[in-house]
Amino acid sequence: MSRDQETGRTFKKLLTDAASRLSNRLEADILLTHLLRCDRGWLYAHATDPCPPEVESAYTRLVERRAAGEPVAYITGTREFFGREFLADRRVLIPRPETELLVERALELDLPECARVLDIGTGSGCIAITLCLERPHWQVSAVDRSELALQVAARNRDCLGARSLELLHGSLFEPVKERRFDLIVSNPPYVAAGDEHLSKGDVRFEPDLALVAGTDGLDLIRQIVSEAPGHLESGGWLLLEHGHDQAAAVRSLLIAAGLGGVGSCSDLAGIERASFGQAS
Repeated sequence: MSRDQETGRTFKKLLTDAASRLSNRLEADILLTHLLRCDRGWLYAHATDPCPPEVESAYTRLVERRAAGEPVAYITGTREFFGREFLADRRVLIPRPETELLVERALELDLPECARVLDIGTGSGCIAITLCLERPHWQVSAVDRSELALQVAARNRDCLGARSLELLHGSLFEPVKERRFDLIVSNPPYVAAGDEHLSKGDVRFEPDLALVAGTDGLDLIRQIVSEAPGHLESGGWLLLEHGHDQAAAVRSLLIAAGLGGVGSCSDLAGIERASFGQAS
């Protein structure tokens, strides 16, 4: 009888089989390091160790969940964003690397030292919390119409130490009716209803409230752009994430709203993912 048969599969064999099942070695590694609460270095150093049967059983269940399409972030309960670990579950949209572009652009703006900042549709809080931590003197507020999402944002705020972040429940500008800001930033829902991508990949498991915005995906962006000038200080900026093919339409909306300095910025693939404009 082989050593594997006597003691169970080694970690290396377990990972190889899982990577074949998922067609993704990185995801196989992530799920096992999550289960074992170790890093990949430890896992590779112990590759030839036998895996305890209870760990193998638990790992097999995680792999099957991922094979059925459930996002890795929902299985592990976390997703990295801007170098920090954020809690994420089915109550919120999973933080994505392309949204880091929005944060990078916000940090590049020439804003007052104690700038007042509003994040609309904060979800997990990844944008607002990152801005709080990267610019401790900024006064950051975040709103969301989902109380469930705000629960996740509050946990992330507390876990990551962004104590100054103000979380508000309500739709768009409703919770800040009389207030003005030096920066308004948002990653709003921008997927068109009926888009074929809604039935594919991770988005099948994510909340529709955080994804879909009308027949062309621009309903909420139109509303934000139309209302934003009334909440921006002179010289203040509006910065929006949008779909890969929506940049031209969003720029037109920003110009029609009377904002200046309108433009878009591209991700590493050269895709225009965010657009901006400045109040006069």
